[in-house]
Amino acid sequence: MKFDKNSKILIVGLGLIGGSYAQALTDKGYYVGAIARRAETVEYALSKKLIASGTTEVTRDYVSQFDIIVFALYPKIFIEWIEKYQDYIKDGAILTDVTGVKRSVVYDVQRILKSTVEFIGAHPMAGKEVYGVENSDKRIFENANYIVTPTDDNTGDAIEICKKLGHELGFKTVTQLTPEKHDEMIGFLSQLTHCIAVSLMDCKESKDLVDYTGDSFRDLTRIAKINDAMWSELFLLNKDELLKQMDLFSQKFAELRNTLENEDINKMREMMRISTERRKYFDKK
Repeated sequence: MKFDKNSKILIVGLGLIGGSYAQALTDKGYYVGAIARRAETVEYALSKKLIASGTTEVTRDYVSQFDIIVFALYPKIFIEWIEKYQDYIKDGAILTDVTGVKRSVVYDVQRILKSTVEFIGAHPMAGKEVYGVENSDKRIFENANYIVTPTDDNTGDAIEICKKLGHELGFKTVTQLTPEKHDEMIGFLSQLTHCIAVSLMDCKESKDLVDYTGDSFRDLTRIAKINDAMWSELFLLNKDELLKQMDLFSQKFAELRNTLENEDINKMREMMRISTERRKYFDKK
């Protein structure tokens, strides 16, 4: 299929990311529809002109209108949706997602999906510490990365359509990884960092500490304001990779602790120099 301004795009799941997708694509001139669980969500999106149409009912007449469908659902709910409603999807449609894990989603969806449509995974590396369509903001994509995760079952056309979607949404960088490499990377860059932030906040009662903290603690724990239902599911679905990254961090933390205990100033400073040099790469990006 061709992906142009005549393409109709459906967002299934209208929270922060789904709503931000809708806003970005609507502002680019695409016809965007949505399916959401709550009528209030659809009404809000319509009132703010985030979408052209929306519904809380999954029907063949509605779903079959769309050329591209973006699933902004929790992984298990996404797979259940495909199992229940995939016959409503028009032949030739391209399906993609925003799911934060890939091995446990991409292969299952491709395995159960009818042969007349194609699913290609994607992960927008963007978000805020708030939720819901009311907080939608397409600007969260401006300096963010978008990762396409094709498998051997994907066609070149679908890969290019998915990449174009990332560009149309306004992402700064659009890249490609296998589902396996994606989950290894996300285990370190995202899931481990959330684990560290949660652990820090769980260490001490912080009600009194708030009067004394500086920016370093606030910056380090920003992502500790976490959606426990979503993130616990993502952690479990990427358990093997996340455990590897947690072990890696534990070993390095223990190494740093040992330099302090042994007053090994040379080793401590070496670790700090490595840290400083590696952090510079992110400043350049």
